Amino acid sequence: MSTLTRILGLATFLVCAALPAHAADPFPQKGKVLRIISPLSPGGSSDVQARAIANKLSQQLGIPVMVENKPGASTGIAVRELMRSPADGYTVLYTITVTTSQLPHLYEKPPFDVFKDMTPVGVAARTRTILVATPKAPYSTLKELVSYAKANPGKINYGSYGLGSSGHVNGELLKANAGIDIVHVPYKGSTDAVRDLLAGQIQFVFDGPSTAISNAKGGLVKILGVADKERLPAIPDVPTLTEAGVAGIDLPGLEQFFVPVGTPKEIVNKLNSELMKAVRSPEVSDMYVRGGSTVVASTPEEHARMMREDSAQWGTVMRRLNIRAD
Repeated sequence: MSTLTRILGLATFLVCAALPAHAADPFPQKGKVLRIISPLSPGGSSDVQARAIANKLSQQLGIPVMVENKPGASTGIAVRELMRSPADGYTVLYTITVTTSQLPHLYEKPPFDVFKDMTPVGVAARTRTILVATPKAPYSTLKELVSYAKANPGKINYGSYGLGSSGHVNGELLKANAGIDIVHVPYKGSTDAVRDLLAGQIQFVFDGPSTAISNAKGGLVKILGVADKERLPAIPDVPTLTEAGVAGIDLPGLEQFFVPVGTPKEIVNKLNSELMKAVRSPEVSDMYVRGGSTVVASTPEEHARMMREDSAQWGTVMRRLNIRAD
């Protein structure tokens, strides 16, 4: 063997040895299962979205994609599950604004740092909540609700999917901005809150648009207004809460994906590409639009920026309302 051949062989060996270990294991691998963690109860808007995305993603990647529900602690249980998971791309958190923009402002010492303990992959969509009441309620408009609450202080209970969630913050905004005395009842998920709403245990909730619109069409609830600056194309005849008589309840939310810290950048980018492709697919994007959401399909970098802007907005409101868990 010539000296030149030996040198070339050694150089090839050194280059291969310097490659990262994961380069030999392309993502995704056949036989692996990708898990999407949903922080809310089965059947709610976010869970329905997660399952539609999982189905599409499975088709694209050629591997099974399952949704695992981890409700509770205002999405904190799901976040801790993500943080315990391997940083290999096979565990993804699909969560809502409460995780990144509300929960961090709820505690003096939050249980995790969303800017350090999770890696943003992309924002799927912007969403909002809709104020819905039981059909048996003695009011059919926001003004009538406010009048009834003023005549019956402390006798209206409203539900939310957890302390510090959008439903809770919007309920407290309504309480403060309308000058009424209403009582907050937190649940593990929106499905649980809506179940008690239908049973008459609580009088109204700020629900996700998908289930709110579906339940309204079925006559199970009546819609009193949209918590947004503009009306929703899916329900153009329904006024915003400002139009209905109470201003200032109009902060949107984010539907977003995260992976554990330490996930290789190339895997984060691959997941972003595939997840946003699924989000933009006709069947999934149509589902978002019908459900009152606006498709975003961001990059990881755009996601990080949107998180910080969203967190600052919600933090300001929560401090003003003194919404705290400790």
